[in-house]
Amino acid sequence: MSILKVPSEAEATGLTAEIYAADAHSMGYVPSHTKAMSLNPEAHRIWESLTQAISSSLGLRRYELVTLAAAQAIGSSHCRLAHGKKTLTIIDQEQLLAIARNYREAGLSPEEVAMMDYAVKLSTDAAGMNDDDTQRLRDAGFSDREIADITLAAAARNYFSRALLALAVELDVPPGVSTELQEALLAPLPRRGD
Repeated sequence: MSILKVPSEAEATGLTAEIYAADAHSMGYVPSHTKAMSLNPEAHRIWESLTQAISSSLGLRRYELVTLAAAQAIGSSHCRLAHGKKTLTIIDQEQLLAIARNYREAGLSPEEVAMMDYAVKLSTDAAGMNDDDTQRLRDAGFSDREIADITLAAAARNYFSRALLALAVELDVPPGVSTELQEALLAPLPRRGD
C-alpha cells in the first residue's frame, strides 16, 4: 500500500480533475495508478501524449503486445492488468490468455514474437543489448522507425511501471477482466524453452 496521499475524485481540481474525469469516462473508474501519477498532472499529461505518439506510429496491436511483454518482464501487475483489459478490445480473450501464459507459444507471428522478445530483453538486461538485438528486429522485417518505436514503447513501459512499483501503488483489477485472465496476466514470465 502506497504512503502517498492522493486526492479523491471529489477533492481533485484543475488538471488533476480533468485527468480523473477522462479515466472515469473511458474506463468507468479512476485507477489508483492514475491517482498516483497525477500528483504531477503536467508530467502525467506529457506521459499520455508520449504513449499516444508511440502507439499511433507503431500501431495499437504492436504497441499493446510490446507493452504486455515489457510489463511482464518487469513484474508490473498494474500494467499487465490495465493493458490486458485494453488489449481485449483488439484481441479476443482466448488468444490473450495464450499470450499471457506464453507469448512464444500463442500463435503470434514470428515478427510479433521477435518484438516481444526484444521488449523483454530491454526490460531485463538493457545494458547487455547490442546491435545483434536490433538486427533480429531488422531481420524480422521491421524498419528503422518501427525498431525505434518498439524500443520507445518498451522503454516507456519501464518508466511508468517502475514508478508504480517504487511507489507501492495499490493494485486495481479493471472491471471486465475475468479471474482466469487475471491469473494468466499476473503469472511470471515463462523461461525461454518452457
